[in-house]
Amino acid sequence: MSTTLDIIHEAEQLPVEQRTMVVDSILRTLNRPDPDVDKKWAAVAKRRLDEMRSGKVTPVPGDEVFARIRQRFSS
Repeated sequence: MSTTLDIIHEAEQLPVEQRTMVVDSILRTLNRPDPDVDKKWAAVAKRRLDEMRSGKVTPVPGDEVFARIRQRFSS
């Protein structure tokens, strides 16, 4: 029988796409997907996309967001 370290070592040898599948499968056993939560997140994402497309909100580039965060917490 394989040990945990054997399994980890074997998984590390897989191509990135297969490692991603393994990780996703394991994570799903720890935090089971909830279709209701997924639907709510999809609705939020759609609303935010609609707001951006309509010009109601202006997106902020990620590097600017992180610069603001660093500045806020460096003081």
